[in-house]
Amino acid sequence: MSQSESINRRKFLESTATAAAVLAGGSALHHNAYAAEATAKPTAETVVGQLYQTLDDSQRKAVTFDWDHKDSKRGLLRNFVANNWNITKPEIISDFYSDEQRELITKVFESIVHPDWHERYYQQLEDDAGGFGNEQSIAIFGKPGDGKFEMVITGRHMTLRCDGNSADHVAFGGPIFYGHAPAFNEGKDHIDNVFWNQAVQANKLYQMLDGKQQKEALLAKTPREQAVAFRGPGANIPGLPVTDMSSDQKEHLQKVVGTLVEMYRTSDQEEAMTCLKTQGGLDSCCLSFYSDNDIGKDGVWDNWRLEGPSFVWHYRGAPHVHVWVNVADSHKVKLNA
Repeated sequence: MSQSESINRRKFLESTATAAAVLAGGSALHHNAYAAEATAKPTAETVVGQLYQTLDDSQRKAVTFDWDHKDSKRGLLRNFVANNWNITKPEIISDFYSDEQRELITKVFESIVHPDWHERYYQQLEDDAGGFGNEQSIAIFGKPGDGKFEMVITGRHMTLRCDGNSADHVAFGGPIFYGHAPAFNEGKDHIDNVFWNQAVQANKLYQMLDGKQQKEALLAKTPREQAVAFRGPGANIPGLPVTDMSSDQKEHLQKVVGTLVEMYRTSDQEEAMTCLKTQGGLDSCCLSFYSDNDIGKDGVWDNWRLEGPSFVWHYRGAPHVHVWVNVADSHKVKLNA
């Protein structure tokens, strides 16, 4: 899909309005949204349960684990995140799975991702991995229908989770990752990158800042992209405090946040916004842009970051897009990356 095929304006406004409403305290909690989705259609969690029942003993040995399973290299395995990794060895596309099982895995993926984003996500997967299931793997932690459980989908430029609200305090089931590389070294306009619009919206906000604000928001060096552990309340978070923004600037920042969460199902969007509200909302956050690695030297900042006490959305756009997300309602949640 070309960059010119931008998000539908009506859906964009709907998603940003949802984000703004939650930030203002006007949204239902996650479990209410989850219940509403459950009455409309089978949820991703329902399909994970169906998938689990189809696995034979040899398959369960390879891709299912106890809830708190720890790996010698990765620690708590269900909470690990990286830009390019496989949580288990069997690829989704391989003969390890039956046609029925691959179809169920696909349904889980499509239930996590908002329908408006299916085409764009499939384009990302085609460009980066040769299609859905190729060079991707899954793992299931816990037993669906019997206590806590979570399914994790990983591969190049993807870590997605389906947890049915089993993982305490966190949004999206834990830290997630998304990215896209139509070309490894992208040009300044990031042609065909399905996630570049997020940076476009953030840079529009930068242009709204006055000279003093821009100076405070623009930092010289991008931090290590994996560094998305929470600093907690009272920490010295670099960048421009949102409290120093005007009302119109804050309004646009809410729209930026809307573009970040709109890719995911409604219940996950609202859970993320509820976590943000719990830790103080956008007023607890700082916004940073980074002047190094400016592709094209055009002053459109490819790397930027929105961070609060227990909210980190780190966007690295050079040489192509990598985005690390870690959101919770408590800074005490530890990152395992």
